[in-house]
Amino acid sequence: MNKPYLITRSLTPENQETPIEFITDDIVKNSLFYRRNHFPYPTLHSSFYWLPINGHVKSQKVFSFQEILTLPPKTIKVVLECAGNKREFFEPKVYGEQWGKGAISQGIWKGVSLRELLQQTGWLESAKEVVFEGYDFGKRTDNNQIHYFSRSLPLEKALHPDTIIAYEYNQQPIPFKHGYPLRLIVPEWYGMASVKWLKKITVINHEFKGPFQDTDYVFLLNNGKSPVTTININSTIQKPLDRQILNTGVHQITGIAWTGKGYITKVEVSMDGGTSWDSAKLMESPNKYAWVKWNYNWEAGSQGNYNILSRATDSKGHVQPQNALWNTKGYGYNAFDVIQVKVE
Repeated sequence: MNKPYLITRSLTPENQETPIEFITDDIVKNSLFYRRNHFPYPTLHSSFYWLPINGHVKSQKVFSFQEILTLPPKTIKVVLECAGNKREFFEPKVYGEQWGKGAISQGIWKGVSLRELLQQTGWLESAKEVVFEGYDFGKRTDNNQIHYFSRSLPLEKALHPDTIIAYEYNQQPIPFKHGYPLRLIVPEWYGMASVKWLKKITVINHEFKGPFQDTDYVFLLNNGKSPVTTININSTIQKPLDRQILNTGVHQITGIAWTGKGYITKVEVSMDGGTSWDSAKLMESPNKYAWVKWNYNWEAGSQGNYNILSRATDSKGHVQPQNALWNTKGYGYNAFDVIQVKVE
């Protein structure tokens, strides 16, 4: 039986995308979950089993892995999307990993609410952000210094009950390549926020300026820069495949749609390049944090070439735009999804 495989974008560090056209389930298994790395994989040490929290807290503490397992668990289904997903579709082209449509995956994460850990250490009134440092490190292309991958969250986001320190994925220990034994999961935000291989957590009283926060993962604007945070509303057509040749007759168009805030309320499909739109059928009740699968039955009665488009709407009133906001680093692409098919 033929099986899909990850699509390789680079080998060192390993960056591979999910073959999203062939994902039929809500849950992406470990072997097909996209991989986004900035550095080579870290080496496991016994220290991985301890997680210190320090900085502007009332009482510093080091949590053992076993202690974390005894705390009240939280399980959530979350879509994780790389901020560079669909980067290859920007025009003009931008530099960076040329991700197609598969730098996105979804699964069930189990862990402990970060709020639970911070309540045990407390935090000072001066606390502003929480910094998460992973064990993965290396040199960046823009300098010769060694950097550990580090990101911060505003205190309010860190204290959200659904921001978790995860230790399981799909009812199994988190796979090593996805952050074993502990990783951060930040629903609603792009995947760079969900730091893997957690080494330490530090509460700070100022704005964090690490290179993966202040140089990368920012939208460069005419009047300055803006951080990349919340996932944009988006949709992807999974079937038919782009440039596929079809017979006349009835075909089912299938896909997924997702958003950062709220949940998907509508998906529309156009068979004429955006002149007219019809509503697709949502295949399940939409949930926040998760994608929704959709389908649309199309009767192809005439031969010819067709541009098929999809666009999504969410509960906050966001509508997927015709054009994505172009930016030099290629983040947040969310224009109408487009495929072309030929009917013979």
